[in-house]
Parts: sequence; structure tokens; C-alpha cells
Amino acid sequence: MNRRFLPTSNNVTPYLFFTGKGGVGKTSTACATAVALADEGKQVLIVSTDPASNLQDLFEEEIGYEKTTIPHVSNLQAINLDPEAAAAAYREKVVGPYRDKLPGPVVAQMEEQLSGACTVEIAAFDEFASILTNPERTSEFDHIIFDTAPTGHTLRLLQLPTAWSSFLEDSTHGASCLGPLSGLGEKKQLYAEAVRALSNQELTTLVLVSRPDESALNEANRAATELKEIGLTNQLLLINGKLQEYVEGDAVSTSFYERQEQALAHMPDQLKTIESFELPYVPYQLTGIKALRTLFREQTFIEETVETNSLADVSSLRNIIQQLGQKNHGVIMTMGKGGVGKTTVASAIAVGLNELGHSVHLTTTDPAEHLTYVLGSQSNHDFTVSRIDPKAEVEAYKKEVLTKAKETVDEDGLAYLEEDLNSPCTEEIAVFRAFANVVEKAKDSFVVIDTAPTGHTLLLLDAAQSYHKELERSTGEIPEAVSKLLPRLKNAHETDVVIVTLPEATPVHEATRLQDDLARAGITPSWWVVNQSFTATNTSDPILKARSQSETKWIELVSKDHSRQTAVIPWQLEATVGYDQVKQLTK
Repeated sequence: MNRRFLPTSNNVTPYLFFTGKGGVGKTSTACATAVALADEGKQVLIVSTDPASNLQDLFEEEIGYEKTTIPHVSNLQAINLDPEAAAAAYREKVVGPYRDKLPGPVVAQMEEQLSGACTVEIAAFDEFASILTNPERTSEFDHIIFDTAPTGHTLRLLQLPTAWSSFLEDSTHGASCLGPLSGLGEKKQLYAEAVRALSNQELTTLVLVSRPDESALNEANRAATELKEIGLTNQLLLINGKLQEYVEGDAVSTSFYERQEQALAHMPDQLKTIESFELPYVPYQLTGIKALRTLFREQTFIEETVETNSLADVSSLRNIIQQLGQKNHGVIMTMGKGGVGKTTVASAIAVGLNELGHSVHLTTTDPAEHLTYVLGSQSNHDFTVSRIDPKAEVEAYKKEVLTKAKETVDEDGLAYLEEDLNSPCTEEIAVFRAFANVVEKAKDSFVVIDTAPTGHTLLLLDAAQSYHKELERSTGEIPEAVSKLLPRLKNAHETDVVIVTLPEATPVHEATRLQDDLARAGITPSWWVVNQSFTATNTSDPILKARSQSETKWIELVSKDHSRQTAVIPWQLEATVGYDQVKQLTK
């Protein structure tokens, strides 16, 4: 058994980064740590760098782009970095000085170059780096805690200093997808200082948060490896949500406990070398200051709940599959906060449709791809599984663009184009085009897409409006699959969106915000799925039973206020891994 995580100002560094697979409890443990350090009398700032932040849900207080004082916690302030707002400010900073000096078409082209998701990434990083490296800001606080996005986004965010510094160092032509490089030259020093701060073991600790399950531990191991490679070697492993004991004769309790024990026993060897701590599985949801303060204490509290028949008006996963199966083809996308089970639900829908006799192609656009873990390499002529591999797509895209350009562009022009394609923005463009090509397959079969966590998903959908300009600029044409994509996604006869959530506050709030964003894009979800519900089991374990009672208000909120159609999936006694196991879930 690992030591219980009890952070104090004496045993943690000034800067703490909480990272890990979506849904492992990064935000809750980061917020609880912030409260604990502030309660010691330390000045603490917690910053979310996640485009889909939920600090406000845990603190039950609106948190904006400026520092917000958290009520009832002396010395604690919070910031939600808004990537979109940062991108708008960044665009204006780059373009503004040229508005009266350059012709209108040139300024318009600069704005167009700055319209991609790459600009959102670099703008958010500018804000992050300015906090980390500005003595005026850091001197205010004894500790700065960064609640980062799910692992795939975090890795990219933390690799940006190296990526962008290298790009700027090697570039000679003065322009890129980020606009004039002269406007970015001043950032070189900022990025170098950010890298030094991240790599300084006296200043920075990377807290790898994981649930005691195989998928989350593998993700933590991947993060540990890749972050060590870029200099973040001061790492700490935090196992969150470990059930301390099980109830004899309770199948749910026993299975839950044994699966956790087995996962910990077989964790990757590298993780075993990292200093590790543990937090127990608690019988309450981590929202509100009282709950956050209780997390690090031996005593716990049970939320007051009212027994209700929360499952009276909901359906099962089988109902979703039967309804979708009435069509002959179409696009089905599962969306939601990281860690809610999008991959499992997407796999189950695909398997269920295949069992009904339909031809199905199942794929993922998630950089932190978990589809292979759930289904392996299962495929036949009517059921195929694939992954959009960002690295492979980038290489194919660059090769295609350069090959075509050689027909009409001179040597200097090719050198400029090759340099432009070395921008980190190219990955987003290439992945987006591959996504459009996959959707095109839905003409005569079902295409089920396991999408990335919320922030990445929305960037992907928004790309339909911005990347077609970039594609046209790079290739001189817009592929038919790209031009048809957004109309196809908005057409309810062709596309069904299934929002996946857990019966907990943060995932439900996040799913609600996702639905609002989809509505602005003209997309209405067909179903909500509430996954991993203890309410739908007959457990007598006091901890799990208390959790099941706290679920009821969230299931009712989803079914009555947010969703046209709702399905609930019980917590499963066995891990849903492999085609046959996924097929059982559909029954």
C-alpha cells in the first residue's frame, strides 16, 4: 500500500503540474492540494490550462481569465486561461501594428494565417509561460498549481517550447502559419526560460495522477516517459480513488477492489521506480470546499441524499443501437470529457450495429488513442477498426503537398513551403483532412468515431471553418470530403452525436457545455449516455452505495433537463476488453 498523499508546503515544490489520463481526478486533486496549502497560510494560485476547464465546478465559483479570489479559503486565487480569448488578443498583437502600414489584402492574409487552432495553442502557451517565468507574478505566491488538460494535450503543451523555439531558430523566410516571425522573435527568450523552469527540480514537480486501472496507468507511464525526454524528470505518481477494502459476498465491491489490486500489481516497471502516493475512493463527490478539505483527512463525510427512482425514465445501450440500426448507414460520434468511457461506448455501438448485420467502420481521432486497448485488432469484412495516426498523416500530407508543388514552384519557393510545413500547425491540418476522409466512408456503411476529449473535439469541428483556407493555401484546392464535412455533421439524417458522461458533477457540467457548443455549431446530440453507474447495480458496499445515492440527482438532471433521450450503463463486473466482452455490454 502506498503512503497517503498529504501535501504540505514543506514537501512540495513551488510549481506543481497535475497531469494524467482524462477522468483520473487531476482537477479534484489539484484543487484539494491548493486548498490544503492555502490553509497552511501560504499564498497559492491555481491555473487551468485546459481548454475545457472545470475549476469553477469544483470551487462552485465563477472563475475567469483574471485572478479570482476563492471564497472561504484565505490566500487562494484561481485563473482559467481562455485559449480563445488569448488567441484573439494574440492575433491583434501580431496584426494590429500592420493595419495602417500594409495593403488590406496583405493584412487579411495575415489574419487568415492566424485563424487556425495552432494559434489557439500558442496563445494559451504564451499565457502559461508568462505566469511561469514572470518574477512579478510568481513572487506573489508561494505555490502555483497548474491543472493541465488530459495527457495528449498536456504533452503537446509542454513540448511547445522546444517545438516553437526550434521552428523560429531554423526559419529564415519571415512567415509561418503564425504570421510574421518578427512578431514572435521576442518569444524565444520566454520559451527558453519556461523550459528551464519546467526542468528545474527545485522549482517544479510533475504529479502524474492515475486511477488504479490498467488504461490510466499505461497512460501515466507514457506521460512519464515522454516528459522525461524533454527534461521534466522530477515526477511523482498519485494513485487516486483506491478502494481500501471490499465487502465479502458483494460481487460489485469484490470485483471493484480486485481489479484495482490487479492493475497496481501489473503496472509498468517504470512507474514502480517513481515515488508513489495514494488517495482513497471516497463516498462523496469532490465539489465544494468542504469536500476538497476532507480529501486529505482520515475522516470523511457522506453527502445527504434522497432516495429516488432515477432510472425510471431512462433507456439502455441496446435501445440506442436498435434505434440507430433502423438506418442503413451514417456517421456516429461519441463525445464527452476525457475518461468517461467514450471509447467503450463507441466500440459497443459499433459491435452492436455489426451484430445487427450492418457494415461498420470504427475509428478514433484521439491523439491518446485507447481503441486498440478495448478491441485489439478485431476486424472482418463487415467490421473494420482503424486509427488516425497523427505522425503518419503529417508525413503523408507533407509528401503530397511537396510533390504537387514541384510541378509549379521554383527551388526557393519549395524551400519556403517545406519550412512552412514544419510548423506544428501542420499536424492539425493533416489530422483534420484524414477525419474528413473517414466520414466520407459513411455513404454506404456506418462510421463510428471515437473522438478526442472535449476541447480537442471542438477544435476539430471548428477546423471545418478555418482549415479549408489553410488547405487551399497549401494545396491549391479543397478536397470534396472536406467541403462536405460540416453540412454532413449538421444533418441529423446523416450524423448522430452521442454524448457520454458519468453520474457526477464535473462530467455532467462539462457535457452540458459541450452540448451548448454543439448547438452553436448547429449540431444536436441524439442521445446522452450515463456510464459506469453504481445506481444501476445492487451493491451493498457502504462506500459504493453512498456513491450510488449521490449519482441520482445527476442522472435525473441529465434525463429531465439536458437530453432528449438518455441511456444508463451499469458499472461492469468485468473489464470491457475484447470483442466478445464488448458484445455482452450491448445485451
